[in-house]
Amino acid sequence: MPSADSHGTATPLSHSVRRHLRVDIVGYDAAIRQFIPGYDTMLVRAAAAVASVAPALVLDLGAGTGALSEAILWHEGVGVVELVDVDPEMLSQARVRLKDHGDRVRFTLRSFADPIPSCDAVAASLSLHHIATLDAKAEIFRRVATALRPGGVLVNADVTMPAEGPDRDMAFRGWADHLVSSGIPEARAWKHFAEWASEDTYFPLEEELRLLRAAGFDARCDWQEGPSTVVVASLPG
Repeated sequence: MPSADSHGTATPLSHSVRRHLRVDIVGYDAAIRQFIPGYDTMLVRAAAAVASVAPALVLDLGAGTGALSEAILWHEGVGVVELVDVDPEMLSQARVRLKDHGDRVRFTLRSFADPIPSCDAVAASLSLHHIATLDAKAEIFRRVATALRPGGVLVNADVTMPAEGPDRDMAFRGWADHLVSSGIPEARAWKHFAEWASEDTYFPLEEELRLLRAAGFDARCDWQEGPSTVVVASLPG
């Protein structure tokens, strides 16, 4: 559950994917494709954006089973990817997935509320929506900007949704249609959304970009399919 950090904002300090998504960790990679439209394309686009700055060190915040890290590591010019997650089960699965990458990967059990070390790129996939308030998200964007070396990049592959109203209702309708097309009964699809709401907060894309620009980034939407979005935020070189 989200907890208060030292700034008084809601930031997830512990998290269990098994409990939150109600899926077995081994089955996570199959389930997430049912849940998230364009998931594979999202990873490809995010990994390419990270690799574009030829980073010596990448931090993958909320790295989960390591799917995004794996996609990043396939790119030439990428040095070390450090996977950061608070869920030990997910990191254990990531260790199995990335065992052939040797010393190009590191695994760190900690929250992204903890200090962020100096690096060349920060990546996140379906993790920053666990930050519950705009103030807390603005704070982590500022901390990432401080940690990144000049010319660094933050790439966030996540869900964004319109603000309350008909546009948001329509976006959820389209998302539900994806779950149904993936074999999930419609009633269960809507129940998933209600369950996820206990820990997930989806902000409008425009708000995400505004916060990133306020933190000093040149931010843009690189790709979007329904609620699935890849945002690329670069610092001056």
